[in-house]
Amino acid sequence: MTTALVFAGALLLAPAVLSNQANAQILGYAPAPRSLFPADHFMTDEGGSLPERLRRATVAFDTHEALGTIIIDTGNTALYYVLGRGQAIRYGVGVGRDGFTWSGVQTISRKAEWPDWYPPAEMVARQPYLPRFVAGGPGNPLGARAMYLGSSQYRIHGTNDPSTIGKFVSSGCIRMTNEDVTDLFSRVNVGTKVVVLPKNAPHLEARGTITVRPTPPHSHPVLTTLPSGRQAMNLSTSSLY
Repeated sequence: MTTALVFAGALLLAPAVLSNQANAQILGYAPAPRSLFPADHFMTDEGGSLPERLRRATVAFDTHEALGTIIIDTGNTALYYVLGRGQAIRYGVGVGRDGFTWSGVQTISRKAEWPDWYPPAEMVARQPYLPRFVAGGPGNPLGARAMYLGSSQYRIHGTNDPSTIGKFVSSGCIRMTNEDVTDLFSRVNVGTKVVVLPKNAPHLEARGTITVRPTPPHSHPVLTTLPSGRQAMNLSTSSLY
């Protein structure tokens, strides 16, 4: 009798389970794992597939901007963090596609780890199929970290698609590999000055011999998690923020 009752209960539960799985497939998301997200130092550029000019390195760099300033060389898809004394850390970035590049001076107004993503109304109008909310996680288009620029809709953020680094592909945001954005995030504070140069600006990196020295990884990577029950959506970021 006990066996019969267990079997009957399983039959009653099966439609609900299958229905939930089907709904998840239709909506295009999967429940986020309850374990911690991968350690930041594992979020690399797929074994170093980026060309050398897009890899993080310390380079010769002459600027009048103050120590700690971020300078984005839009035309050459590079971001520089000014170290002073003629040096900067260079990171490869993805920038706005045609019609979506911009220039100016902003400051970092907010920082977030594993940020949620709310597509702005303008983006939804262009791409009505987009979700209205994506919880933070490895599949989120904003990646592992985000640094918000002033009151604008632009951010410096990570990406779940490192193949877009070095390309003119976003809707105006500056994207980095998750490993690089985590490194930059640890160096800057709210209020950091960000200078975004126009696409046709002269190349900034010093001509001639450049000292290329990979930036050492952090000895204590940050582990973060989300409350149970939240969900992460895997989205192609080829034309997103």
